[in-house]
Amino acid sequence: MHYTISPLDRAEFEPMFAMDDAQLAEHGAVRVTANADQGFPCRVSLSDAKKGDELILLHHVSHDVATPYRSAYAIFINQDADQSEALVDAIPPVFEGRPIAFRGYGEDGTLKDVRLGLGGDHDEKIRALLDNPQVGYIHAHNAAHGCYAARIDRCGGDDDQ
Repeated sequence: MHYTISPLDRAEFEPMFAMDDAQLAEHGAVRVTANADQGFPCRVSLSDAKKGDELILLHHVSHDVATPYRSAYAIFINQDADQSEALVDAIPPVFEGRPIAFRGYGEDGTLKDVRLGLGGDHDEKIRALLDNPQVGYIHAHNAAHGCYAARIDRCGGDDDQ
């Protein structure tokens, strides 16, 4: 089974980069500068910002469903980040070295299964969830902070099952 890990679309956040601090505050967002090369994970590039990069920290609804599993939390978007392509059967840099909570949802938006990836086992955890026929898609979250990281979907054929 193959899977795709998708970043958020930079175009969705582009207007925020031109806002001043007061305008950002009206949207519940703030501009921050990364003070380290790790700890500022961008949801557009699926990589950490580098020290000195400017980011927008904002409230983002990541699971917009009419169920008790609707979810939202703070995320970073790096102002200078290039849009990442969706990754097929590959783990993005932003997952490396982080415990990741993988939440498997059914097509009805309800939680069906979960796995905790602790580093080198992320691919294994993703595949285990996608082997569950009740799971329609996965949301990856940073386990420590709880913030949304990316969406994971089945793709391609099932030639390696």
